[in-house]
Amino acid sequence: MKITKPTSLDIAELAHVSQATVSRALRDSPLVRPETRERIQEFARELHYRTDRSAAGLRTRRSRTLALLLFEESSDEAPINPFFLSMLGHVTRAAARRKFDLLVAFQQLSDDWHTDYEVCNRADGLILLGYGDYLNYADRLRQLAETDTHFVIWGPVVENQPGHYLSCDNALGARLATQHLLGLGRSRIAFAGGASDHCPEFQLRHRGYAEALRAAGHAPDSRLQADAQSVEADGYRAGTQLLNSGVKFDAVFSTSDLIAMGVIHALQDRGLTVPRDVAVVGFDDIASAADFNPPLTTVRQDTHLAGELLVGNVIKLIEGEAVESTRIAPRLVVRASCGGQMAV
Repeated sequence: MKITKPTSLDIAELAHVSQATVSRALRDSPLVRPETRERIQEFARELHYRTDRSAAGLRTRRSRTLALLLFEESSDEAPINPFFLSMLGHVTRAAARRKFDLLVAFQQLSDDWHTDYEVCNRADGLILLGYGDYLNYADRLRQLAETDTHFVIWGPVVENQPGHYLSCDNALGARLATQHLLGLGRSRIAFAGGASDHCPEFQLRHRGYAEALRAAGHAPDSRLQADAQSVEADGYRAGTQLLNSGVKFDAVFSTSDLIAMGVIHALQDRGLTVPRDVAVVGFDDIASAADFNPPLTTVRQDTHLAGELLVGNVIKLIEGEAVESTRIAPRLVVRASCGGQMAV
């Protein structure tokens, strides 16, 4: 049988099923038995059938598109944090495996996320990603929740937070890093990064750092704290501030790898050697961390698992399924910036 413009009805006749079953099978619906779904999809491939996504969208009011909204507090000229580029890659692959397109935009360029995306049928759900100022966009999260928008957010974990979050266990990661430095005999451990309500992720990392110090009998020294956003230039300024304070320190825990790299450059410019004079630990394990000089000890966030869960959770919300907010356990990757054994 020669079919010039195959339709779902043609596939239904070949597979001896209803046209509705064909539509469900081509959407990978769990309502169709796996063997039937596979047989229908095989017929579709043989006939070179392509779903009319515009027509399907009109019927279901679904676009089969997710919007990933990236928020970073940096200038237009600054490169995007490599950590989020890694996340973007895994989110894109996870969406493609589920036959969803991904629309990427910067949150701060829009005044109304809800109207711009889900209400206008440009996207079925939103993934919010970035190290932005949480206090600046908390009200928008509440608006999204009040209008029943399907969304998940990566990172912030605060009391009474609207919507569903997926987060690294930031406090645990900071404790692992600080405990490692203490185990190397470092006792004057500085902190480079933010620790305010504006950035809950960094605030939790400061909490884990302080908890580890107190558990070892060391009170955190406010003179050994330098604020920094997650850019290398801020890390350099933080390192310079710590050096100019005149307060001795033998290690630095940084709330991101970019901050840690800036701190190391500041130390090196003052003639200090890392890790002999000062050991440094970062957070994220971006791709360049292993190739840095010296290779950077850091807390690794599982971006592959995060991408899978972010996409899976927002699709569950779209389908009306229950979703639980989750923390992902990080792990410490030990490299030369701390000395000692190199291990994971």
